[in-house]
Amino acid sequence: MTNRVALVTGGMGGLGTALCRRLHLDGFTVAATFSPSNHNHQAWLARHRRDGMELIAVETDVADFEACRRAVGRLLAQAGRIDVLVNNAGVQRDGSLRKMELDDWHAVMGVNLDGAFNMTRHVLEPMMAQRWGRIVNIASASAQAGAPEQANFCAAKAGMHGMTKALALEMARHGVTVNTVSPGFLDTRGLHAMRADVLHEQVLPQIPVGRLGQPDEVAGMVAWLVSDAAGFVTGANLAINGGQHMC
Repeated sequence: MTNRVALVTGGMGGLGTALCRRLHLDGFTVAATFSPSNHNHQAWLARHRRDGMELIAVETDVADFEACRRAVGRLLAQAGRIDVLVNNAGVQRDGSLRKMELDDWHAVMGVNLDGAFNMTRHVLEPMMAQRWGRIVNIASASAQAGAPEQANFCAAKAGMHGMTKALALEMARHGVTVNTVSPGFLDTRGLHAMRADVLHEQVLPQIPVGRLGQPDEVAGMVAWLVSDAAGFVTGANLAINGGQHMC
C-alpha cells in the first residue's frame, strides 16, 4: 500500500473515531467529515495530533449532494486521491411510525441513506480511474432484525445494503469492492446515555455474548475489508453483533 487515502463520514463520533484511528495506524492518510454544526473539530484534530496522528478534517453536510461534491473535490486537491470511503455518518430520530413527523423521516433518510449516495457518487470516478477502491457502508443489525420505533432508521440502513449489492455488481470489473458492515449495540457515549436499568435489563439480555461491542472491533473488521486481502469480498453484509441477530 502506497499513500492510500481513506475518507470516513461521521468520522468524529464514537465509531467514526475508532475507524479513523485504526485506518491511520494501518498506514492510510485519513480524512474525517464533520457537520457544519460541529464546532469541536479543531479539538478533535488536536487530540489526535498529541497522539502522533495527523488527520484531515473535511466539513460537509452529507445530506447535501453539492456539499459532498465540493468536499470530495477539496480532499482530492489536498491529498491527490481517494482509495477508501466509509459511509459511517448517521442520525436517529426514534418514534412510532403512527406518530412520526415527516421531518423525522426525511432527516434520518437524508443523512443515513441519501448521505451514502451523495458521498459515494462523487468518489466513484477517481476510484475507477485508478482501478482500485473500497467502499464500506455502515448499516445496523436493526436493519436486519427490525426494531420498534425505528422505522425510519431501519429503512435507511436496509436501503444502504440494497445500494451495496447493486453497486458491487457495477463496480466489480473496475477493481472497486463495495460491502456493508452491520454492527449491533456498541459501547459508545450514545448508548450509555440510556438509563442503566434499560441497558442491563433490556439491551444486554438480547446479546448472547453478554456484553456490548467495542468500536475497535468494528474498526478491525472494516480495516480488513479495505485491505488488499479482502479483494474477493464484495456485495457482502458482515454482521458484528455478538449473536444478537443471525442471518
